[in-house]
Amino acid sequence: MTSKILALDTSTENCSVALKVGKEIFSCSELAPREHTTKILPMVEKVMAQAQLKLTELDALAFGRGPGSFTGVRIGIGIAQGLAFGADLPMIGVSTLAAMAQQTHRKTQADHVLSAIDARMNEIYVGGFMRLENGDWCVLEEEAVVPPLQWDIAHKKAVWSIAGTGWQSYPELMAQLQLNAQDSGVLYPEAQDMLILAEHAFLRKEACTPEQASPVYLRDTVAWKKLPGR
Repeated sequence: MTSKILALDTSTENCSVALKVGKEIFSCSELAPREHTTKILPMVEKVMAQAQLKLTELDALAFGRGPGSFTGVRIGIGIAQGLAFGADLPMIGVSTLAAMAQQTHRKTQADHVLSAIDARMNEIYVGGFMRLENGDWCVLEEEAVVPPLQWDIAHKKAVWSIAGTGWQSYPELMAQLQLNAQDSGVLYPEAQDMLILAEHAFLRKEACTPEQASPVYLRDTVAWKKLPGR
């Protein structure tokens, strides 16, 4: 796979950008809560300069589609759409939960990963993933937003690794799910781990136009509930 793909993610407290050109990856990442709007574009400029490429020379632009912070996901897709429109690029949405599974594999070689992000409001975003022989990932446990005590999984006998802030926020999860799992140390998604997922999606012709790009909140009513007077 030799596609030139730029990925960016602002769905959590972490802000990251990565660019893959052949086998070479240029990446930039910073834990910067509430600073995504000022950090993300300079990061894009940095990795593009390192690769000596222009946006119009890319094949696609990938973005963290969520789940995650409502504001963060919205910032990410908005900036990604603006860049894609300007350079006439197709877009690829990548699951932040699956990206953490890929990061876990990159760091620990784990092939079964349960991702859980603290969703606030006493809920967590969750999903379980298995790595395939071709390096892509499939969903074993459906992505959802649930109260921690209501989460259950079907594949209890799998040898899981865990990733995400949900496990720190709710330490009782491990015992509740009756897991003998390894903690990967992965807390946040990284754009560089979205690249391989985006490449597989690109080869499957799953890219879309900027107009069609959409986020995945899992909890679509959050913004409505927070509006004044609602």
